Formats: sequence, structure tokens, C-alpha cells
Amino acid sequence: MTVVVKVGGARAVDPEGALADVAQLVADGEDVVVVHGGSTKVDDTLERMGIEPEYVETPSGVVGRFTDEETMEVFEMAFGHLNTQLVAGLQSQGVDAVGLSGVDGKLLAGPRKSAVRVMEDGKRKIKRGDHSGSIKEVNDELLYTLLDGGYTPVAGPPMIGKDDDEWLPVNTDADRSAAAIAGALDATLVLLTDVSGVYADPEDPETLIESVETGDDWNDLQDAAEGFMGRKIMAAEEALSGGAPEVVVADANVDEPISGALEGSGTHVHQTAIETEEHT
Repeated sequence: MTVVVKVGGARAVDPEGALADVAQLVADGEDVVVVHGGSTKVDDTLERMGIEPEYVETPSGVVGRFTDEETMEVFEMAFGHLNTQLVAGLQSQGVDAVGLSGVDGKLLAGPRKSAVRVMEDGKRKIKRGDHSGSIKEVNDELLYTLLDGGYTPVAGPPMIGKDDDEWLPVNTDADRSAAAIAGALDATLVLLTDVSGVYADPEDPETLIESVETGDDWNDLQDAAEGFMGRKIMAAEEALSGGAPEVVVADANVDEPISGALEGSGTHVHQTAIETEEHT
């Protein structure tokens, strides 16, 4: 079994337990790919540099970072630092980890989006100068080569975006990066975050949705996913549509968070939920 683990970049997420769990899974003979976020690190770095982060809302209601050229430079710096720290953490656990960005070997590639549609003061507008992209291709051969060689890939944004005839690093969402990789590898995707999963009532942890198997279950899941969780459910759908058999949203801050998720904790979204929904 191949497992893709997305380690969240939120301030409340401690990666230490996940890294120890990756080490145990690798020692047990599992193939693991680690994907990391880092939006909090980017915001902290921008603040130290006196740059105000800018977030925009799309017409569909999704809130995301607007990445101009200056912010993109900070993004590369922050994500590079995080990647190095995670690789070193895994090396300390005895894992032969290799750090990659989506730019390396065109691991994550697609067109650059230099302009985005946004909502401002209730009106739809076009905002130009963005450095972001949509992942259309994953270099799974590169990942298989590393895994077959006994290495554990640790990957994260930026991706490589094509703008006319030029390739350049651009921002992309870490959850969706993990989804693209899981789909390409037909791997189970574990999205680690700072809560136990998706709650039917976002304010009540007692309402954890444990399993999503049908189209109706999927609709309920979408209705329950608010704020940052909405992006994770979008990523789950992309992973399942791409070939991942299962996606688990689970708590990063517990003992053995990945093994626990694979064994039943968290919210388990099965490919049957997407298949059923597509035929209803």
C-alpha cells in the first residue's frame, strides 16, 4: 500500500508525531510520500518583513491567498525552509528522506493563472498579477523512482507553472497538491489537521462524521465542511476522482496519527461516495 500524508501548515499542528509515525510505517515496509503545507509560516515571514498578506474571495466563495511577485519570493523562502526542516526531522527518525518542491523534475506542473476572478464589495472583478497555478500533471515516475530506491519523498508547493513559453514557480494549494499526488499514485490520502475530522456540527466534536460511502453521505459532508475544511473536502474529491481509493481527514496531534487514521480514526471518505454521487 502507498500512503500520501499531508501534514498541515496550521500553527496548531505539531508535526513530530506524524514524522515518528512515518518512520514506523516505512520501517514496516510501506511506501509513504509526505506533502506539507506552510501558509502560517508564509504569513509569519510576511509579517516580519512588513508585508501585509492579501486574501481574496472567489465568486464561488472560496477564500485563498493572492500571490503577487513579492509574496511569491517569500513563499519560496518559507516553503523551502519548512521542507528542509521536515526532511531533517525524518532523517533524525532514521528515514532516508528526500526533499522536493513541485518545481523539481516538474513534479507538479500546469498552467499559470496570472489573473483571478474575485469578489470585491459584492462585485465580480478580475485581479491581475497573480502567481498561482492549477496542477494538471504529476511526475509520478519521479516519485516511483525514489520510492523504489528506498527514499521517502517530502514534497510541497510551489508548483511549476507555464506562462506562454516560460516555466516559473507559482503558488498552489498544499491540500490539492497532496490530492494530485495521491490520485497519480492510486494511494490512500491522509489529510492531517488540528481537529479530529469533519463534524456535522462544526462547533461540536461529538458530531464527527466517521464514514462517507454514498452520494447522500457525500452531500452531508459537503454541507458540514465550513471554512478551511471546505478546501480539504475539495481536495478529497480531486484525490478520489484521480484514483485514490480512500481519503482520511484526521487529527495530527495524537499519538500515531497516520496509523490511527488508517486503522479507523477520523473521517473516512470512500471512492464509492464519489461514484454514487456521479450517478445520481
